[in-house]
Order: sequence, then C-alpha cells, then structure tokens
Amino acid sequence: MKARERRLGLPPWLREEDPEGIVMSARIRLARNAAEAAFPGWAGNEEGERLGRRMLSVLESLPPLAGGTVLRMEDVGPLERQILHERHLISHELTGKGAGSAVLVAPDETVSVMVNEEDHLRIQGLVSGKDLPALWTAVDALDTRIEEQIPYAASPRLGYLTACPSNVGTGLRASLMLHLPGLRLAGDVEKVVKGLGKLGLAVRGLLGEGTEAFGSMYQVSNQRTLGESEPVIIAHLLQIADEVIGHERRARQRLAETRPGLLKDRVMRAVALLTHARIMSAEEALDLLSGIRLGLALGWVKRLEWPELDELFLLVQPAHLQKQAGRSMGPEERDEFRADLLRTRMAGVEWV
Repeated sequence: MKARERRLGLPPWLREEDPEGIVMSARIRLARNAAEAAFPGWAGNEEGERLGRRMLSVLESLPPLAGGTVLRMEDVGPLERQILHERHLISHELTGKGAGSAVLVAPDETVSVMVNEEDHLRIQGLVSGKDLPALWTAVDALDTRIEEQIPYAASPRLGYLTACPSNVGTGLRASLMLHLPGLRLAGDVEKVVKGLGKLGLAVRGLLGEGTEAFGSMYQVSNQRTLGESEPVIIAHLLQIADEVIGHERRARQRLAETRPGLLKDRVMRAVALLTHARIMSAEEALDLLSGIRLGLALGWVKRLEWPELDELFLLVQPAHLQKQAGRSMGPEERDEFRADLLRTRMAGVEWV
C-alpha cells in the first residue's frame, strides 16, 4: 500500500478556506448502476467480481482518476479500511466488503469512486469550502464520461435506478460539513436540526450516517432525489445552509455580548486540556479541537495556523493515530498516545 502511505497528509478538502471556521467542506455523491445487471446486493460472487473488473478497467483511464490509486477491498486490511473511512473516501458499508469491491482515489483525493458498494458505482467529489455548483460541474463531467462506456440503469419516468429507493431519480446527495459551536453553546442546535428536517434536509455527524456530531460538526444534505433537477437540489441546500451559517454567526455574537465568560471558558478550557491532559478519547479530542476552532475564528487563539488545526481533526481519529504510531493499539494506549500527540502539537499555542 505504498501509494496510499505517500498520501497521508492533509487532503485538499480539509484545507481551510473559511476564516470564520464555519464551513469545512462540500461533497457531491452520485449513485449509479449498470444497465441489465443485478445490483450488488443481489448479484452472486462471480457476477459481482466480473462487474467490478469491468468497471475498474473503464474508471482507471478516465480523468481525474487516471494516475490515482486503485484499492481492491480484498487486498485492504482493517486499519487501511478505517483510514479510508476517516478520510471520507469510502462509506462504512464498503469497509465490510470483499472481492469485487474497490475504491479508486484521484491523486489529490478530491474525487473517488466506490465500486460494488450498495450500488455498482458511488461517484464522489469532495472540496474545501461550499462551492457545490462548481463541484457538481466536475462530478457531472466524470459521470458523463463513465456513462458513455457503461450504460446506466434508468427509467424515463423515475430517472436513475438505485438499490435504495431514497436515491432513485437523480441519485444525488449533496452535502456541506458545518462547524456550529455557537449554536451548540447557546442551546439552539437541536431546534435548528429539527427545522432542517422539516425543510427536507438530513443532518448527520462527522463520519456520515449513523454517527454523532462530535466536535460540533454537522453534515447537512438533501433527502429528496426524485422530481427535482440537480441544480435545483443544490440551490435549495445552499440557500438553507446560508441561513444556518447566519444563525451560527448571530449565536456567536449573542454569546460574546451576553455570556462572554462562557465563550472564553470554552476556548481557554480547550487550550488548557489539550496542552496538559495525559489521557484523551477521540470524542473528547474532537470536542476540544472544536473549541480551538472557535477561538481561532474569533482571534483569541494565537501561534496556530488553520492547516495545523485541521490536520489534527484527522490525526486524532483511531486509525490515523495507529498509522502514526506504526503499531496496533488498544483503546487505553490510543488515548495516551493521542494525548501525547496533542500536547506536542499544541505546545506554544496561546490564547488572548
């Protein structure tokens, strides 16, 4: 896995562009299936492996995947699978797949394609910031190139056919990763999450479906894929996301005016614990790093750059941590190693 080892730096989608630290990244994902072929959940092993080989032979030659990394799941160990999941390159479902399933990752990790996950293809684009329209243009171009060589299963009435009915139609999931510590501190985040649900949006945690919003990170995405065009779906998501971003700004301002002690305690406590703790779970580390992000955005944290901070959101996660250590570790040993790493990386950080 030497090609993958050379990649384990900070991916472009995690390189901070938002000075407020609210918008982390944007993602576009398309679900597609080959025409006249059984979906992965219904195909036998032989058919699944045959389809996997066919798709890989097409995908490997297409830009921007050409020159990237092909990882066949039967060749990928448990640690590497978890690293790919932590880097948002594969889904939790693909971590449990075997022969016939794979992922292709572009050299800069902004594009990846999962093969034989829930659907034959899951095409994904992931970038920093919130420019979903530009990301859609890039992913749509790749999707068109693939369809020229692999005709898709589709219906004139329904659109693209997928294994899960919730993806039928466009097969599109557009999402933004938002950092909302102000709303969380103000006690308003649950109200906002419920409101987003009523507006047809889904809210998930840092690692997607079924995960909690550790570090005050919330992934907001569309739920509707049928009956609307991709640009309309994306425009609706952006419109609502801008409202949420506005709520977060106002929450921070209100806290600064009415409860400055709470806001400062959040930042100061994060600096103190990260620079002195000897044991640190992943959940606690993400929560404290969220406090540092807030302090950096407010100008209260000094001698720390955004890329250094954003990298820590990856490095403190279990698989990345073990990769750095070069060995397998139990939970207690990981918590000690994580605390050591954070003390080293945060040494010299100041708050004002």
